[in-house]
Amino acid sequence: MTLTGNLLIGRAGVPATAGTMKAFNPAVGELIEPEFAFGGAAEVDRAVRLADEAVDSYSHTGPAERAAFLDLIADKLEAVKDELAARASLETGLPIAQFEGEVVRTAGVFRKFATVVRQGRFLQVAIDTAQPDRQPTPRMDHRLQKVALGPVVVFGASNFPISYSVAGGDTASALAAGCPVVIKAHNAHPGASEIQGRVIQEAVAEVGLHEGVFSLVRGAGNEIGEALVDHPLVRAVTFTGSEGGGMALYHRAQQRPEPIPVFTEMTSVNPTFVLPAALAARGAEIGGGLVQRAMYNAGQACLKPAILLALDGPGFQELRDAAIAEVEKAAARTMLTPGIHDSYVRNAQRMENGGATLIGAGPVPARAWDGQSLLYEVTGEQLLADPVLRKEVFSPAILLVRLTGMDQLLEVARAFRGQLSATLHAEAADHAAAEQLLSILERRTGRIVFNAFSIPQEVSYASTHGGPFPATSDSRFTSVGMGAIERFIRPVTYQNFPDDLLPQPLREANPLHLWRLVDGELSQH
Repeated sequence: MTLTGNLLIGRAGVPATAGTMKAFNPAVGELIEPEFAFGGAAEVDRAVRLADEAVDSYSHTGPAERAAFLDLIADKLEAVKDELAARASLETGLPIAQFEGEVVRTAGVFRKFATVVRQGRFLQVAIDTAQPDRQPTPRMDHRLQKVALGPVVVFGASNFPISYSVAGGDTASALAAGCPVVIKAHNAHPGASEIQGRVIQEAVAEVGLHEGVFSLVRGAGNEIGEALVDHPLVRAVTFTGSEGGGMALYHRAQQRPEPIPVFTEMTSVNPTFVLPAALAARGAEIGGGLVQRAMYNAGQACLKPAILLALDGPGFQELRDAAIAEVEKAAARTMLTPGIHDSYVRNAQRMENGGATLIGAGPVPARAWDGQSLLYEVTGEQLLADPVLRKEVFSPAILLVRLTGMDQLLEVARAFRGQLSATLHAEAADHAAAEQLLSILERRTGRIVFNAFSIPQEVSYASTHGGPFPATSDSRFTSVGMGAIERFIRPVTYQNFPDDLLPQPLREANPLHLWRLVDGELSQH
């Protein structure tokens, strides 16, 4: 596929109207051809208006047609796997093999959402049949289904150029819900973004959908993002990134004349608690294993287990020594962008200024934007005294916390803000203590992991990628897993309707053979 650098607005490739940019390879410090177009408010308006024009037809596609569209996107992603992985590697400095896996995972997500659409359970159909003879008042027929919100704006993320980007889970789940998507591509990987965008654009055309079902825009600075959030036809926004960036979009959306939901995934340290019996039995295994997982993607992952907490007792020294040994052999790797690298340097210095002691470091970086693996240590008292130490450091840096006892462990657990995940390692002798900890963690995270590590995460019906603020802006929803579709649908009740005017999922004969809640009982009739 020859890259054009154009914006993708409906079926058209649109050249620059507000300047251009080139991708940057952080591994070698060089710009990469070609030039990529920037657009402005006019391009945003065109993309969103097309999306709004597409809502009525696309949101009313049948399950088979919409599922086939999602499957086609998956097929097309796999067909460009090698090219897409190579371009993503060129724009990030990360290994090609990593992105080959990301393409396979992303295609799999589209196929899973195709299955969700075919099953139709996400519509949450409920029927309360008429009771004309009910006393003292009769009941009319009521039928409910979930419908698509409308145009969705997706902000692509920097750290996963495929699975959290143009063809990522936000796009897949919004399209599955019946919502047209306008993606704001991340400037860190414009070539990889264009390849994914053209895959979806081609699928839209081949299936014969309205061209406004998908568009891709790109811009410099904050202006284009603000224009997207401000546009009166946009009905929801998703964002993966920093707390500052996410909250700026969230507040802006609430200040609109018609506020809209902004589903953000922002910051998390994913604390790992090691209880006494597990520490004594498996301290070294846990310490080394956590560091290995934390160094995935050079520590640039939202689920990185960044803070390891354990009691100062049997097994602690073994855990500490194993973690140090693993950090010291973890080679420095190129970070995604110079900006992320600079932030890492500042935040590492912030930890040291907060009293953290450096107890382990990997080999010295050979290149300008490589991230050196670092292991810091603090006491429980220090962690409680300084909230800075409990903040995310988006990098290959880990914090080990030495605790004095269970009372302090529980106090520290209560001090954490909302998290995407939390982990506890425990043996049978720890279960009483684990029950105490669980009641605290349930209020602070969307996923609790037992005797494993927070990364990687399965994409499934039972998976959750969300949590209380500031992990996300709305803890009721997930951005990963089949439940992610629920962000983009809302309920509509049809009261006293003639059968031929009802949407197909609600008709008396159940022509789509969906499972429905009829008078409080699940039925496929």
